[in-house]
Amino acid sequence: MKQLRLSLVGFGVVGQGFAELLATKHDLLRSHYDFEVKLVGVANSQGFIYREEGLDIPTLLELGKRRAALTQHPGVQSWKNALDGVRATRGDVLVEVTGTNLRDAEPAISHIRAALTQNMHVITANKGPGALAAIDLMHLAHEHHVQLRMEATVMAGTPVLSTIREGLAGARVRSIRGILNGTTNYILSAMAGGRNYSDVLAEAQAQGYAETDPTADVEGYDAVAKALILSALVFGHTVTIDQVVREGITQVTKEQIHKANHENKRIKLLTSLHVVADLGECPLDVRVEPQALPLSDPLARVDGVMNAITFQTDTLSEVTVIGPGAGSVQTAQGLLADLIAIAKS
Repeated sequence: MKQLRLSLVGFGVVGQGFAELLATKHDLLRSHYDFEVKLVGVANSQGFIYREEGLDIPTLLELGKRRAALTQHPGVQSWKNALDGVRATRGDVLVEVTGTNLRDAEPAISHIRAALTQNMHVITANKGPGALAAIDLMHLAHEHHVQLRMEATVMAGTPVLSTIREGLAGARVRSIRGILNGTTNYILSAMAGGRNYSDVLAEAQAQGYAETDPTADVEGYDAVAKALILSALVFGHTVTIDQVVREGITQVTKEQIHKANHENKRIKLLTSLHVVADLGECPLDVRVEPQALPLSDPLARVDGVMNAITFQTDTLSEVTVIGPGAGSVQTAQGLLADLIAIAKS
């Protein structure tokens, strides 16, 4: 039976969710996919721990729950930061789930580069490296004969990138339209029912759908990051943040919502990518902006925190995928699907 030695960098909500899923799915991975995972390294903001014979996941989860030092795990070696730990140890797969940084993608991009150059496969849920350097990182992975997979960066565990890579193999994608942020969709769905923006935002924050500082969501930056990843991985073009037309939802008025309802439309924060021929250095028109969609559009009926994405291709006129786009378990599922794909290859 194949064994994959895995290091996990990032042990917050997503990292702990993934570790828990590894434990839950242990028997399934053995019986259905003929491999098992040995978690040998884990890092958080306090440092990196490593144990050659494997770490005990229940112990790690208990330490994480108590916010205790990971070095309390018996029999581990430790380093002061994750990058030193990744460079000093060896494994088959690195899972990188630290927080997203769209300025320079650090420290995640350094973790990923270090692993790839050590011939480790990499799986990530971090949008920063994919948004800013996906093509360069893919080239680096190819150079070292390993895989870089990032299913969880676009719609968590809902299969988007794998749908394009495997399900739509041979088809040429002409355009992409999507609702790629659950927070803004939750707010706009509630506003369509007559509620005020400020009230719904406060409710979303109370329920954990929106951060205390919701800027990344409501101003469209989270959706922009996902658009940059799609532009690179689907169309093979690097698009910069300043080449994306961006408008958030903070200026959407009750009057606009009412007008859309009266016309049998729904306002959604729409992410769109279209191939064009006249944009010079940027062959794609990439936008994140509120749009009033007719109810005949499948995206218009996607409400609450759900996400959706529609592909137009040369062989299939439209393919729409709908599912959750955030959450600990949901993101962990995207990471697990990438891990299984690596094991199968």
